[in-house]
Amino acid sequence: MAEQFSLEAQPRTVTGKNVAKLRREGLVPVVVYGSKVESFNLQIPYRSLQIALANAGGTNLINLNVEGSKQQQVLARSVQRDVIKGEILHVDFLAVDASTKITTVVQIHLNGEAPAVKAGFGTLLNGIQSVEIEALPADLLSRIDVDLSILKDVNDTIHVRDLNLGDKVTILTDHDDMIVRVTALHEVVEETTDEVTSAEPEVVKKGKADEDDDEE
Repeated sequence: MAEQFSLEAQPRTVTGKNVAKLRREGLVPVVVYGSKVESFNLQIPYRSLQIALANAGGTNLINLNVEGSKQQQVLARSVQRDVIKGEILHVDFLAVDASTKITTVVQIHLNGEAPAVKAGFGTLLNGIQSVEIEALPADLLSRIDVDLSILKDVNDTIHVRDLNLGDKVTILTDHDDMIVRVTALHEVVEETTDEVTSAEPEVVKKGKADEDDDEE
């Protein structure tokens, strides 16, 4: 089950090009939106937001404690960063409802060692590194652990269909997609894997010239 994190936030009235002043003060402009809430603007201290995003990513719930308002549970959906410095410029948060299922992407973690590899029969060929799932907010997963101990012979493979995530989680990724396979040492295989850079949700790189024009 996914972990939960907390962030202190304040209502934001500054928008457009004026948000540059907020950033100079160490605050990050964010937007909260959802199917059952009207979008609203907030501002969050940079350092606390940076830590929360690094740990929560896009699969763990964050409790936004909004000054002067009630707590709002959200998921980070997109992060805009400066193309040069990599600094956080803006974040979009999805307001979640306990009764509404959410679609998100969860990273795969390979655990242990494949007996076939340990015995020198072959080497591991990695496939996809994440899986798209659908679940209620309370049933979201922070990661999917895959046990390599079942890979005992060359050509033994773990596919998406082999994952058992319980009856509360629906896997949307193609069930025939390969996660990992033991291939013979003499085979020449071109690996095709998804690039993973962090636990954060999608990162939108923006330059200084256009960042403020898109701000809400």
